[in-house]
Amino acid sequence: MAHRDRISHLPDELLLRILRFLPSTKDVVVTMVLSKRWQFLWMMVPKLVYDDHSYPHRKYGRFSRFVDRSLLLHKAPVLQTLHFKVSKTCGVGDIPLWTRAADKRSVRELIIEIGSSSSSSSSSSSSASPAIFPRSLYTGCRMLARLELINVILVDVSSTVSFPSLKYLGLKSVKYPGDEFVQMLLSNCIVLEHLWVEQCPGDNVTIFTIRGPSLKRLVMDKSQDRETVDADGFIIDAPSLEWLGIIDYSGGCVVEMPSIVKAYFEDAYPVGNVFYCLEHLTMCTCQKEWLNTLICLLKDSPKLKYLKLVKFHFIEGKEPRLCWNEPSSVPECVLSSLETLKWVDYEGTEEEKEVAAFILRNGSCLKKVIISFETTDRDEKLEMIKELSFLSRRSPTCHLIFD
Repeated sequence: MAHRDRISHLPDELLLRILRFLPSTKDVVVTMVLSKRWQFLWMMVPKLVYDDHSYPHRKYGRFSRFVDRSLLLHKAPVLQTLHFKVSKTCGVGDIPLWTRAADKRSVRELIIEIGSSSSSSSSSSSSASPAIFPRSLYTGCRMLARLELINVILVDVSSTVSFPSLKYLGLKSVKYPGDEFVQMLLSNCIVLEHLWVEQCPGDNVTIFTIRGPSLKRLVMDKSQDRETVDADGFIIDAPSLEWLGIIDYSGGCVVEMPSIVKAYFEDAYPVGNVFYCLEHLTMCTCQKEWLNTLICLLKDSPKLKYLKLVKFHFIEGKEPRLCWNEPSSVPECVLSSLETLKWVDYEGTEEEKEVAAFILRNGSCLKKVIISFETTDRDEKLEMIKELSFLSRRSPTCHLIFD
């Protein structure tokens, strides 16, 4: 009791900060029973997280009524965060009704996750109907700085979309009215700096076009389950882009990205670019075409300083890999700017050894080559260390480091 009383005597600002760390609004509201001091405090917490995971399927109505009532009673003049994590059993009109609070409270961060809290598998989850994103939010949330949508449907609107303050946009397993809507949506996020897109099967988009003068960070992830067509891909026109991540199993096209400083590519080569500003590159070595992709990227990145090769996925069986064909000319970055090579899960295959030998033999500016091995066998490691140590090094200051 004494401990509780000491906490109760803390100033409101500090108590509200403590309440923000509770996992859900249900947990926050429960604190009202502690004492009269706490009875109305929850109403001023600037973060509301509604999660129906703790409500049995047949009691979804109870959860819905709790959301309705708590939103009605909540008094904070500004909502920093409004977060919904609901199963696919939610009522058709619930999400549009609840998110009206975002219009009224000048919400800064809005997150809507449909199905993420259910225990069903991702395949069964994706087969159910996502919730429809309400039209009112396209123009009503003028103070919104962060928006994340997971497994929702975006509907077309007659009025102009406007998110004048939006800096972060996350779109995961979202379905759209079509290609033109995507262009219109993103072009009206006039100060957008960070965009994360995970495309899903049946999203109704063929060419995902991103045009953003203020965009600095972009991740494009195409589902491996997408049924691709000949023209399927994406176009990126982002002159201020500094960081790019692409995971694309279907092939695509990328144009006009002159300012990229850091990039991560997985099974996708951005055709039609010279990355004049790219200094930091991470590339996945799981796909059988990775050798060709690597050489193309090295040739098109004349100022590259840091190269990381890593195997991000578990590969079942031994898929036939491409043989290493040494390029007729050494990429400019290998000769004049590459300082660090980091290789994670090095297996010591013939083609891997030849790639390492090529970079060591031609890397005039190399300072560090860091190798970590996939195998845990001590003898195998020692053998690979011996092979790598005897490879010719052009740079006298290059240090081999084995993890």
